[in-house]
Amino acid sequence: MAIRVLLVDDQPLLRTGFRMILEAEQDLAVVGEAGDGLQALDQVRALQPDVVLMDIRMPRMDGVEATRQITGPGRDGPAKVLVLTTFDLDEYVVEALRAGASGFLLKDAPANELVQAIRVVAAGEAMLAPSITRRLLDKYATHLPSGEEPVPDTLHTLTDREVEVLKLVARGLSNAEIAADLFVSETTVKTHVGHVLTKLGLRDRVQAAVYAYESGLVRPGAQ
Repeated sequence: MAIRVLLVDDQPLLRTGFRMILEAEQDLAVVGEAGDGLQALDQVRALQPDVVLMDIRMPRMDGVEATRQITGPGRDGPAKVLVLTTFDLDEYVVEALRAGASGFLLKDAPANELVQAIRVVAAGEAMLAPSITRRLLDKYATHLPSGEEPVPDTLHTLTDREVEVLKLVARGLSNAEIAADLFVSETTVKTHVGHVLTKLGLRDRVQAAVYAYESGLVRPGAQ
């Protein structure tokens, strides 16, 4: 079945361009468009898309708040949100990731990257290179806790090895790199990452990285 995509951007010309790119792919179907966050919420409820391509800066309701409402707790099979931004390493992107976005992509990315990003996010993965995760969080370290706050109770549900894996995820390592670092197989790492996400109630490794920083488990800039 085709991946159902909702386009959310306040510029009609951009939406038209995205639609032309996506509709050229047999496995993608653009089911609707919205010009702001409020329209996006209505369209998500009505159309049940698999992936929402979400602009950040829009009138009435911005993409961060729309993302929060689309992916928030209690949503039954929520759509995945892929944030579109004009600027690399934008502080709004950090807020969108905290709100529940599965990743972000620059608006000037090549068409093939946009298509691949939608497929990746629809499959439940995070569309954010590990190195970008680290750069994002380090760049906006002042927005994160100092690390002196109490450790969340949920962190104590993890085993020592799972905590180890979470730290490495937060530092931007891929599964293959974590496997090499811990002298285990990549399959074992994937299992650990899955357990971490389940126990902490997180959607993907991007949110896991944010959690690690916000809980004080990893300090911005630490090696």
